[in-house]
Amino acid sequence: MSLIPAFELGVWNAWIFVLLMFVIDIGLSSLVIRLFLGSTKSQEINKRHSKRPELTDIEKKMDNLSSVILIALVAYSIASPLQLGTGWFYIGPSIFVFGLILGFVAMINFALAPTDKPATKGSYAISRNPMYFSMFVIFASISLACTSWLVLLLTIVWFIIVDRVVIIEERLCLEVYGDSYREYLTRTSRWIGLPRSKEKK
Repeated sequence: MSLIPAFELGVWNAWIFVLLMFVIDIGLSSLVIRLFLGSTKSQEINKRHSKRPELTDIEKKMDNLSSVILIALVAYSIASPLQLGTGWFYIGPSIFVFGLILGFVAMINFALAPTDKPATKGSYAISRNPMYFSMFVIFASISLACTSWLVLLLTIVWFIIVDRVVIIEERLCLEVYGDSYREYLTRTSRWIGLPRSKEKK
């Protein structure tokens, strides 16, 4: 990774990966959900996914900051050339595919969960936040494919902030699902590969 990351517009840039993420993890999963579960179920899922708890001022700032960093990552990908023909280029896409599959599966697992219960099966059995984790993996893989320390740094900062933001979402899930979600908290890690955090009962 060079001290000054390459920054130039081009066809073979990281925007290809970002486009694939949006097309497959958001577009294709939404299409599959609509085709197999129907438009009514799809609307219920969108409604459930858009619920947000009341936020404190600091929580609003953190939530906004995570969105700004994510937008910066997407924008920066347009001008981040892929390092074609290098070892980094082959490592990056391999990890990217894992993140892409995880994100797609997480969307489907979320859709298949009963609307009156939290999503706890499939990818949600190994992480309480597989969608966020898949995005971290995707952008980390992009940083490798582009050999850009700046993309990697932004990805790590975004993930640190998201680690705090998910606490807000977990608070809402506790309000909505009660004991079933509390029990889920005690047996499932927030992130894949990390030990369970000690949650207050």
